[in-house]
Formats: sequence, C-alpha cells, structure tokens
Amino acid sequence: MALKAALLKSIWYAFTSLDTEDSGKVSKSQLKVLSHNLHSVLRIPHDPAALERHFSDDDDGPVSSQGYMPYLNQFILDKVTEGTFVKEEVDELCWTLCSKKHYRPDAHRVLSNQDAMRLWCLFNFLADDRYPLTLVPEEVEYLLRKISSVMPVELSCVELEDGLSVWSFLDEVTAAGRAVDGESIGVAVEKVYREMVGNVLKEGYLWKKGHLRRNWTERWFCLRPGSLSYFMSEDCRDCKGVIEVDQNCCVEALSDRDEKRCMFCVKMLHKTLEISAPDSRQRQEWITAIQTSLRLSADGRVSLHEELKERRRELREERERRCALRVEETRRLRELQGEREEQLAELELLKEAQRQAQASLQQEEQRRRSQHEELQKTLQRQLQEAQEARANLCAEVAVRDLEAEHQQRRIRELEDLHHRLQEALEQQIRARQEEETYRYTQTRLLVEEEEKVKSLLTLQEDQEEQLQQTQREKKELLQEMEKKSHALGEAQHQLDKVRDSRRRVDQDIVAAQRKLRQASTSVKHWNVQMNRLMHPIGPGEKSAQIKQRLNSYKQICVWILM
Repeated sequence: MALKAALLKSIWYAFTSLDTEDSGKVSKSQLKVLSHNLHSVLRIPHDPAALERHFSDDDDGPVSSQGYMPYLNQFILDKVTEGTFVKEEVDELCWTLCSKKHYRPDAHRVLSNQDAMRLWCLFNFLADDRYPLTLVPEEVEYLLRKISSVMPVELSCVELEDGLSVWSFLDEVTAAGRAVDGESIGVAVEKVYREMVGNVLKEGYLWKKGHLRRNWTERWFCLRPGSLSYFMSEDCRDCKGVIEVDQNCCVEALSDRDEKRCMFCVKMLHKTLEISAPDSRQRQEWITAIQTSLRLSADGRVSLHEELKERRRELREERERRCALRVEETRRLRELQGEREEQLAELELLKEAQRQAQASLQQEEQRRRSQHEELQKTLQRQLQEAQEARANLCAEVAVRDLEAEHQQRRIRELEDLHHRLQEALEQQIRARQEEETYRYTQTRLLVEEEEKVKSLLTLQEDQEEQLQQTQREKKELLQEMEKKSHALGEAQHQLDKVRDSRRRVDQDIVAAQRKLRQASTSVKHWNVQMNRLMHPIGPGEKSAQIKQRLNSYKQICVWILM
C-alpha cells in the first residue's frame, strides 16, 4: 500500500500536467501515451487491447481523474511488483511532464533540474495522501532544517502559509538559497534525498576482514533498514556482499587486535563479520545505526523517516485534539459559570422575597427558610459536583500533557541521533579527501616506476636484437664451414688420385701431407673458437667479452677467405 500510494502521488502530478485548460480532465490520446510510458518504466507487460476496451465508449471527450483511476488501479498499480522496477525512473518521467508546465527556474539557476526533482520527491514523501498534495508548515520547516544541517549556512524562509504546494515550496527554497552556493545546495539536497527517500541510515568506508583469506580490505558500506551492503567504492556499482539485518543478527563492539582498532562485529547464524572503523566515535555511530536498523526490521518497517513522519503526524493530530478538547472544556466551564451565575441570581431573588415575606407573614418565614436551606444545599451540591468535574478534566489534561512531553522528548532524541549521524558523514568526507591526496601521490610514484620499467624493457629488447644478430652470423659461419668441409673432401679425393698416379714424387706428397696436418690443426683451433661463439650472450656479460668474441669471429672469417 505504501508503494502504491507513493506511485500515485507522482502519477497525479503527471495527470494534472496534461490538463492544459485546468478543467480537471485530460484527453484520451494523452492518457493512452501516459499509460504506455507507465507500463514501460514499471516493467509491466503492456496490453493495448485492454486500454482500447477501457476507452472504447462513444464519448470522445476528455476523461477526469476519477474516470482514469479504475484503469490505473486495475491494469497498472495492482500489477506493480516491488523490486522489478526503479522508482527513480517513474519519478523522473512524472517530473519531466509536470515541470514543463509548472516549474520555471529563475535566472540565477540556484537549483539545477536534478536538485529540483529531488526536492519534488522529498515534498511528495512528506506530504499526506490528500489531494491536491500540500505540506503543512511544520513539515516544511523540518525539511529545511534537514537540508540546512548539511550546509555551512542555514536556509531561512519567511512565514509559511498553511497548505503549501510543491511549486510554492520550490520558489521558497530558490529565494532562500540565492545567498548560498548552488553546489552546496545540490550536495545537501542529494544527502537528504538519499537519507529520506533512499532509506540510507548510514554509509562510509570501513575495513572488513575476509572469511577465506582472512585479510583486511577497505569497502564502502551502506546501511538500510533490514540490510547492510558493501561495495568496492562509493559509487555503489560493484556490490561485494549483502548482509540481512534481521532477528537472527546482532552487533557488538570488539577489543583491538590484528593491528586494527575500533573494531566491532555483526554476528549472524552461520558467520561473523569483523569490521574496523576509523575511530571510536565512528564505531559507536555504526553500532547505533545497525541497532536502529534491527529495530526497524523487527517492527516490520522499511523506512526510519516513514516512522518519524507518522510520529510527527500523530503529534499534530494529538495537538489538534488537545486544542479541541481545551476549547470544549472552556465552553463547558463557561456554561457552568453561566449556570452558577443564574443560580446566584435566583438565590438573590429568593433572599429578597424572604425579606419581604418576613414583614408580612411570620408563619411563612420558617417554611420559606427551610425551603431556602434545602435549595442552598442543592446548589452547593451541584457546585461541588461541577468543581469535581473540573478537577477531573484538569487531571486528564495534565496526563495528556505529560504524554505529549514524553513524545517530544523522544523526537528530540531522534533528532540528536540524526545530527550525530550527519557529523559522522562530514568526518567521513574529510577522511575521503585525505585519502584522495594519498592516492594522487601513489599514482605519481606508479607513473615514475612505469617509466623505469619501460627503460629496462628497451634495454632488454636491444640485447635480444644483438642475440638474434649473433645467431644469424653463427648460421652463416656453419654454412661456410660445410662448404669448406665439402671442398676439403674433394681435395682429399684428388690427392688420392695424385698418390695413385704420381707415386714417384714423394717429396711433393710429404709436403702436401704437412700442409694437410697444418690445415687440420687450424680447423680444430677454429672449431674451438666457433664453439665459444655458439654460446649465447647473456644480459650480464661485459662488453670486453663481447668484443673478444667479435674478434674471434673476424679471424675465422679471414681464415675461411684464405
């Protein structure tokens, strides 16, 4: 029912914005377009046939809000399922339609369109379910105090009239915020919007101990009634886990350990989540906020501000009843006073009659005196009864005053709790700014380290190119050695032929054999040098060793050419 009432408030603005002539009726074609858009944003299957059947009468004229309500309830609101759509998209659609007709931002642009839409949502949240939607001055002052508590300065408005509309409210906020920075108003409105409409009891960075690796990681925690979620960062996009805060859950403080301080834990049925806060104050605020979430979950409530709004409405109704009772008591006291005066006047008349009768009738004096005494007793008895009734009424008024004082004291305690939560949020913002400074320094160091790594990679690539060039030269030397070996085999074959044919020239043969032995010795020597050259050049070898290998390579090349 609460979701249906909240949606109906936004849709009511969209319907009235289509009423261009302020006649209370909207054309059927515009209602068909509105219904199609509502089906889209609410993720409801659209049935064009049902829409045509509903508007299939012979009358082509416009339709009033009462005529549109049956279709809206049966085919849209009754089919809405919580969690299947985004409420902000519905609000944005209805705001887009109604703002074009009613909202005219001033030239100073104190409020952006987004901020104006959020104030519109806050207005709808605090407004009662009576149409046209208005806000009592007490709720307007409460909302302005909430926004001013987040800002460095306080928004001050003139005396507010009873039954303020949302467009008059936006004009009042714009007029009050002209002396304030627009960015500050935007930040304040966003925080109050997340707290009241988004049901965020508390949020901020905390350290969490893992369940498997048992290491500490920093996460952005967001507490709502019934759930505690934590994300990678404050943009709340990458959710790492959700804890159901229900009757099977409890929170308690822990002593410092594992080089962590200001610790507390959230105990569940099957596991325990250990958390470390920045300081003891933050820890106490988180424990208090989680206990508030547990209380709301146990009471079946999904919003703290819904409860506060109901209490404020009950106090207003109680105050009105008390005022009406006081008026009634005053009227009754006046009636009793009039009766008493009449009785006193009658008593005076009776006394006068008694004095006149004494002169004429002595016998009648005793009888009238007795009658007068009886009448006086009756009057005294009636007066005593009236005094007792007045004392009972005063006692009842005193009891109700005590109850009202107790409720006001409870409200002040809740407001103090919210002020403490707001101060904790401000401290979290300052801590986040310090963390951004640290991250900037860390990023600069990482950039310097990346430049050093790039230079080392460049040096490694140069060494790999030299190694590849040496391998290519090695392959070329091996090919040359194979050619020389082949030529040597042919020479040996020719030498055998010379030995067979010219046996008589031994001296020439001995000389040729000596040359062959020298050549063999040289080949072994260069084979040793080639084996050294085949060893790859390592990254840590000195330039002298590289030059020595290059000289050996040059000598091999000279020998092959010879």
